[in-house]
Amino acid sequence: MAPALLLADLASRTQTVPSRYIRPPSSRPNLADVETSSAATFPLVDLRELSCSGRAGVVQAIGSACQSDGFFQVKNHGIPPVVINGMLRVSKEFFRLPESERLKSYSDDPSRTTRLSTSFNVRTEEVSNWRDFLRLHCYPLENYVHEWPSNPPTFREVVGEYSKYARQLALKLLEAISESLGLEKDYMEKSLGKQAQHMAVNYYPPCPQPELTYGLPGHKDPNAITILLQDGVSGLQVLRDGKWVAVDSIPNTFVINIGDQIQVLSNDRYKSALHRVIVNSESETISVPTFYCPSPDAVIAPAEALVDEEHPSVYRSFTYGEYYDKFWNRGLQRESCLDMFRAID
Repeated sequence: MAPALLLADLASRTQTVPSRYIRPPSSRPNLADVETSSAATFPLVDLRELSCSGRAGVVQAIGSACQSDGFFQVKNHGIPPVVINGMLRVSKEFFRLPESERLKSYSDDPSRTTRLSTSFNVRTEEVSNWRDFLRLHCYPLENYVHEWPSNPPTFREVVGEYSKYARQLALKLLEAISESLGLEKDYMEKSLGKQAQHMAVNYYPPCPQPELTYGLPGHKDPNAITILLQDGVSGLQVLRDGKWVAVDSIPNTFVINIGDQIQVLSNDRYKSALHRVIVNSESETISVPTFYCPSPDAVIAPAEALVDEEHPSVYRSFTYGEYYDKFWNRGLQRESCLDMFRAID
């Protein structure tokens, strides 16, 4: 049954953070201890040469970023500004609809392929997160687009176009990551089976006491690769050398992070990135992560070419469906659940 109010509507009427959103003192964001990012902090990879003579240099840059941080930004990525701006526009329009209209998409059932919900997993979590989200399955597009909200009127058309471009970018990046590991360039794509693509349209309302809560606490993504579109309001932070670093939102770029499945396929050569989202008291924030995933029946294991006597297999094989069930059920209480899938010595 839907709650009486989603967070967006509650937040507009409160001057203090309700108790169910307040973190214990030991697990609060400690915003004063966050480093501000600079142009040199995180790699910004220019993808213009990826299909030209400079491909090897771009592949090397992506591989270096995956090895050092599991995290980088890209420009000249091929997604037109009109598509990006359209995606952000309809996202804001959706969350500004009357609550009664938004609640037509509400569900707390994680098996639903299209659903509006709040926090992360309201069925299991003890402390809620300061966000609402609209979760959409996007691939194959024709299987899901009819489920999506029909209001705003252009929502399906605009989001469908954006999701197609996002998939193209994900596949280009997976090719480059494969090559950077010395694998065939289609290795990662083939390892994902029939593949899947999900999107979360995240809405973080202004928060009267942002030091008490999170948009999302520190976590690693369970999928293969994430493409993040931000609206210009910085909220993302990444753990680097033991310090949380704020990630500036750069116009017409995307934030890319590798997820747990790339960590497994690379046999720990590349590590998924620990990141979190903080909120602010001044403005709302919209972010749209696209999660490119294996299909549930895809069998994930370290690439044989990356396993030898000096580099034994770190993980046992498993299906992505098995992995995702454990990820979802444990919520965000732990950073990752990869330890459950380590090979037995």
